[in-house]
Amino acid sequence: MKQITAILLLILVQSFAFSQEDYPDLKEISKRLKALDKNSNVDLSTLTKTEGGNDIQVLKIGKKDLDNKPAIAILGGAEGYHVLSVELALQFAERISTNEEALDKTTFYVFPNMSPEAYAQYHNKLKYERRGNASSLDHDRDGKLSEDPYEDLNNDGIITQIRVQSPLGKYAEHPEDKRVMIEVDTTSTNAARYKVYSEGIDNDKDGKFNEDLNEGIAFNNSFTYNFPAFEPLAGNYAVSQKESRALLDYLFQQWNIYAFVTFGPANNLSSPLKYDAQEAKKRIVSSPLEGDVTINKMISEVYNETISQKAFMQENMGTDGDFFQWAYFHFGRLSFSTPGWWVPEAKKDSTSTSETKIKDTKESNFLKWAKQENLEDVFVEWKEINHPDFENKTVEVGGIKPFVMSNPPFSKVDSIAIEHTNFILKLAQHQPKLEFHNLKVENLKGGLKRITVNLLNNANLPTHSELGQRSRWLRKIRIDLSAEKDNIIAGNKIELVSKMDALESKSLSWIVKGNGKLNLKAGAPHTGFAELNINL
Repeated sequence: MKQITAILLLILVQSFAFSQEDYPDLKEISKRLKALDKNSNVDLSTLTKTEGGNDIQVLKIGKKDLDNKPAIAILGGAEGYHVLSVELALQFAERISTNEEALDKTTFYVFPNMSPEAYAQYHNKLKYERRGNASSLDHDRDGKLSEDPYEDLNNDGIITQIRVQSPLGKYAEHPEDKRVMIEVDTTSTNAARYKVYSEGIDNDKDGKFNEDLNEGIAFNNSFTYNFPAFEPLAGNYAVSQKESRALLDYLFQQWNIYAFVTFGPANNLSSPLKYDAQEAKKRIVSSPLEGDVTINKMISEVYNETISQKAFMQENMGTDGDFFQWAYFHFGRLSFSTPGWWVPEAKKDSTSTSETKIKDTKESNFLKWAKQENLEDVFVEWKEINHPDFENKTVEVGGIKPFVMSNPPFSKVDSIAIEHTNFILKLAQHQPKLEFHNLKVENLKGGLKRITVNLLNNANLPTHSELGQRSRWLRKIRIDLSAEKDNIIAGNKIELVSKMDALESKSLSWIVKGNGKLNLKAGAPHTGFAELNINL
């Protein structure tokens, strides 16, 4: 009865979520997480509180022996401005929590929002694409905190850009859309040139704008792989924040995770990573290993078959200090990442009158697409203002509004979430699966018996990533025969196997004495366990 009530409550919450007109705020997210927690398949726990007082939470979703089944971890909110990522993680959790068949075989860990303070900026009075948390940080290392933040110069509640007419500028108007600024060859253009900055004032008079923001450290800029030391938003050392430390402390206890899916700006799903033999052979590996690149290609094919939208202008394979690369290079797991959505390629404009053919930029393509989709509230028209740093110069405020190029209109999110839920379920179908086959018990002389059996990884994925095997962090496959050691004449009571490739079979053999029943067990938490009862 309790389970039925929980499911009904979850359906009501989902109906509300899917009928709303915009991305949820933190309070609405909390309500949905609490509704999920009423389901007996779901365990909601809080890892820590951020400096801003927000909960960092995880949903552990599964049935029965959750810790000894292969698991996939799904992470949202890697970047706070990527509000879509949180919704994708939430909707996945809501859908998977009632999928009894999937939960029989796989455990899912869902971290819905790792950047709550940055995420909240989407709903604040002043809207801008924030990355940092609520901690205090001297971004420009001048001994002062947050002395050069954004300023809303035209009082529209949105941070966009300023452009300043200057013969020294490197930017000009796009010939097909004068709203868009493009970098030009200054020696070959007669067009008016501009300098372009983020909207604000140079408060500390160092010639830079908004370089000491009123925000702290970015979650996706602070991990140990290629930690970007001395860069803004990274912090003084890797994993310096409560939320990143609590996450890693938790993950290092979850031995059953074999793969990650991060919803973030990095993308190795619509286009797989490439193998670089030279970088892979270095002492500090900086290229995915060859076998893991092959896996990436296979899963990328599954992704592209499942997701209807085709990637356009997607080149980000990861940035220094990000979580997606840490999960592979420093945690040894298969790691996949996708933004979930990108601005589609706009239809070609047959009415173009531009004499000089200039390729579309991301911005010009977005504005074309937005017009074709009848999206009106995406651009702040350039408007002249008086700026204290540029007296007697033409200064304008305007540009594409924050969030709209990283997040689709909310009306499109439901279908995107359904497709990505289906993809993760397909990924789970490829997970390691150990099975025993071809058991034989032969009678030998002197009351001895020979036991032979094959252990098969009946899956399209190996039991260990190549880097995971090399790092020796993932647990090996342990094979246990329950016989007394003195009764095993040949063969090992306990045997360890470093890795089994996809569809690989390993022949096992023992000679034992005595009669009765034996139990054979093989596996590791991230592969699951196979058991076999043997009658002698």
